[in-house]
Amino acid sequence: MHGVIARYRDRLPVTAATPVVSLGEGSTPLLAAPRLSDRLGVELYLKWEGANPTGSFKDRGMTVAMSKALEAGVAAVICASTGNTAASAAAYAARAGLQALVLQPHGAVTGAKVAQAGALGARVVQVRGSFDQALVAARTLDERGTHVLVNSLNPHRIEGQKTAAFEIVEELGGAPDVLALPYGGGGNVRAYARGFAEAAAGSPLLVAGEAAERATTLASAIRIAEPAHADEATRAVRESGGRVASLPDEEILQAWRDLAREEGVLCEPSSAAGLAALGRAELAPGARVVCVLTGHGLKDSETAARESAEPIVVDPDPDAIAEASS
Repeated sequence: MHGVIARYRDRLPVTAATPVVSLGEGSTPLLAAPRLSDRLGVELYLKWEGANPTGSFKDRGMTVAMSKALEAGVAAVICASTGNTAASAAAYAARAGLQALVLQPHGAVTGAKVAQAGALGARVVQVRGSFDQALVAARTLDERGTHVLVNSLNPHRIEGQKTAAFEIVEELGGAPDVLALPYGGGGNVRAYARGFAEAAAGSPLLVAGEAAERATTLASAIRIAEPAHADEATRAVRESGGRVASLPDEEILQAWRDLAREEGVLCEPSSAAGLAALGRAELAPGARVVCVLTGHGLKDSETAARESAEPIVVDPDPDAIAEASS
């Protein structure tokens, strides 16, 4: 499978001298969602970014950022992360033969994400503080020249992430009427707006779902109190004619359940914020809508276990099994 640099080289900041660091990211499914379409009265598709190599959309930007870091001759990269950036940075650094230092807010990252970054060889340091404080520290080390920052403040990340918009335009034959997605740091909102501006005549209406309680939400991937791209993301949403919806956790969780139980797609809770936001939007009947699901549900196996019924334990007897299943 070709990655996004091979597929979109002419639209990315790479040259013949750039060593490509890829895990075959991109080319993710665009899934029709018939049951949710009927409920919302629209033509709904799910852009399933959990199918990327490390299970989230972050891989699209990381392939470009890590390739450019390797081209620049750096020895180590750094990121602050609520989990998905950490896993992606760890994987692509390993692929590139670089050291990765990951800063995570202590006690605020799911066990699966901590384990994923560590298993991929990153040096994981948990900071007694918030994501925003960890990001300040990461930026300071970048400024000192000891590490290169690979958070979405690195412009190469946004360039890679815009490729998801290219794929949507190619598959649908044009931009959708509406694009819904989660809003954490705002980098992905910004990236999609840029991608549609480059690939289509104009941006779809952007509907961004953020947690009402940003600092404490159970949707840990968007647990970011101070979005780094707030100005650019807000501007992109406003210029598209869309809106930012501030959502209580229960609405995000209900959208997460609907995706899993009605469409068979298990995403992490934060990924469902875009679908939840559609419930707050005024959608034209029959509108063509794409909802971006940013990360796989096994990224937050604790929530999946907590929200599922306990397994039924029976003897290996057909009658007992039949009774238990009724």
